[in-house]
Amino acid sequence: MRPLRLIAVVSTLAMGTATLAGVTFAQADAQHAAPNMHIVPPASAERPQYGSFGFDTAGMDAGVQPGDDFFGFANGTWAKNTEIPADKASFSSFDILQDVSQKRTRGLLEEAMKKPKSKIGAAYAAYLDTKAIEAKGLAPIKPWLGTIKALKSKTGYAALVAQADHNGVSVPFGSGVSQDAKNPDAYTVSLRQAGLGLPDRDYYLSDDAKLVAARTAYQAYIAQMFTLAGEGNAAARAKAVVEFETGIAKAHWTRIESRDADKTYNKMEVADLQKMAPGFDFAGYFKGVGTPVKTVIVGQPTAITKIAALIQATPLAVLKDQLLIRSLDAFADVLPKKFDEARFAMYGTVLGGTPEQQARWKRAVNWTSGAITDDVSKIYVARYFPPATKAAMDLLVKNVIAAMNVRLDNLEWMSAETKVKAHAKLAAFVPRIGYPDKWRDYSALVITPGDAFGNKLRANQWADRYNKNKLGKPIYRWEWGLAPMTVNAQANPTLVAITFPAAILQPPFFDPKADPAVNYGGIGAVIGHEMSHHFDDQGSKFDAKGRLTQWWTDADIAAFKARTAKLVAQFDAYEPLPGFHVKGGLTLGENTADLAGLSAAIDAYHTSLGGKPAPVIDGLTGDQRFYLGYAQVWRRKHREADLRNRLLTDPHAPGEQRAWIVRNLDPWYAAFAPKDGQKLVLKPEDRVRIW
Repeated sequence: MRPLRLIAVVSTLAMGTATLAGVTFAQADAQHAAPNMHIVPPASAERPQYGSFGFDTAGMDAGVQPGDDFFGFANGTWAKNTEIPADKASFSSFDILQDVSQKRTRGLLEEAMKKPKSKIGAAYAAYLDTKAIEAKGLAPIKPWLGTIKALKSKTGYAALVAQADHNGVSVPFGSGVSQDAKNPDAYTVSLRQAGLGLPDRDYYLSDDAKLVAARTAYQAYIAQMFTLAGEGNAAARAKAVVEFETGIAKAHWTRIESRDADKTYNKMEVADLQKMAPGFDFAGYFKGVGTPVKTVIVGQPTAITKIAALIQATPLAVLKDQLLIRSLDAFADVLPKKFDEARFAMYGTVLGGTPEQQARWKRAVNWTSGAITDDVSKIYVARYFPPATKAAMDLLVKNVIAAMNVRLDNLEWMSAETKVKAHAKLAAFVPRIGYPDKWRDYSALVITPGDAFGNKLRANQWADRYNKNKLGKPIYRWEWGLAPMTVNAQANPTLVAITFPAAILQPPFFDPKADPAVNYGGIGAVIGHEMSHHFDDQGSKFDAKGRLTQWWTDADIAAFKARTAKLVAQFDAYEPLPGFHVKGGLTLGENTADLAGLSAAIDAYHTSLGGKPAPVIDGLTGDQRFYLGYAQVWRRKHREADLRNRLLTDPHAPGEQRAWIVRNLDPWYAAFAPKDGQKLVLKPEDRVRIW
């Protein structure tokens, strides 16, 4: 099932996620001169999960110098000895915890299956019932496919696209209801570019041999799906669909362009949108999706214009064929096995390099948790989120925010007037820890035993209606974009919120039995990361009330851009795969958040010591343990195809390069004394200093 359509700009820690959350905690005092830091108690006498103090020293590689490769120094032996599971495209600290969360959720759902009136139990059981799915064949989806085929004129195409959108089928435009970035107390409708079956425009347009091979495989996949569905002339029709999508790819803005909050905010009357892009009936589309509004915020105007013109110039048969393929693709997991396997071969193996499909129970857990999220979440947090973790996180959040307040005061490049507003924004933060304080009501969602396809279709439609019904209502400030079972974290600029789901609050991110230095380097840096997203190159455009507005002086902006340009250049130089560099512009927000968050976290750690020196443990100083705890969080191994995909599409740099951000931090140099000439070593004047 698609996630709920929260079109607002949000930033997450990774890609790759008790009613006490949502409370605004006390910040540092108003003058910010003597922050109200809280002393973190020493680690428990009980042993932590990793090593003797919370870090897996056995995973280090003593043969690597920290100044040459800090990731390899901290994680080299782990990387050498760890095999990526056959059903994963990559394997990381996040995956280790996600596996734990998945197994726990499975247990809860298997218990629910035994309860006759359990909606989540029935949904999980139906998804697992592959015999029933095979027996029904294509019968469940045939009425919808028939509706597509029955379209006789382009005049009905917009309404058909709206119906497809409502059903959870990818269409040439993406729309949804979200907060208005310039009026965050109101919901609005947004429209953005969409329509690609491959992950990014580069997969259609690049001459790189690997990407050419991927789109060749994609065209063969489309032909295969047509054939499996009993459609004739499959090869020619597949070629036409790929040509149509190639035209869409040419129209698309790049991912770097599309992350600009200013350039993607274009509010206009639907009538003016229609004049700008006359090739598609937008008024009919918005009416069809249940949002018959007069105004809309358009993300990429030139792309929308070109896609509409392309639709107008494309034969109706091709437009219908794309919807057929997107429909078969969207529901392949609840269609006969041959469709499911064909889709995995394309998206799992070709694009991710993954040799083996996940076990059915794992996918059943994922689908049920996504379709009926809060009903699963309620029982998950009741069993697996201890109150002590919540209390410890409250303390850590306060300390890191207080440290950031001090760093703001010490900035030499920011004006005094902007600092006052920045402090106000920090004071407005809403830290959300564990799980939301309100749950969604799924009583209108019909789940039928033994009807996997119907359940998925109805869940998609329910989620779409839920999203569209927000129009005209007060903002759902209690609503999270991440489930408590998700190993991730999030910053939402229009809500001025930072979110830490229950599942990430475990080792190696957080362990109450670990040395505080490791916890500050792990979850403390995560807290700082999400907090810093509100001050990255896009988050900084939103004020203390979540409004997209310029609240910095022109001089502040110029100084900030000069510093972030250096960070872009630093990451542009990294080449994890031959011919494929990290995109410094695409990953700038995450890299800025890593840099600033880590800086605030170590300050918070130092202050938490209460003026006492940190103990030396296993020959490692407190600062050394802090940075090792940070590097441990970014353990990840990729299959080549997956890494290539991420370098093209992921706003996060690979874990190795994220660990290298330490090369910009003076305390890291003091802790590890790297030598001039080593690969990561930068002269003091070349280190990027932002927050």
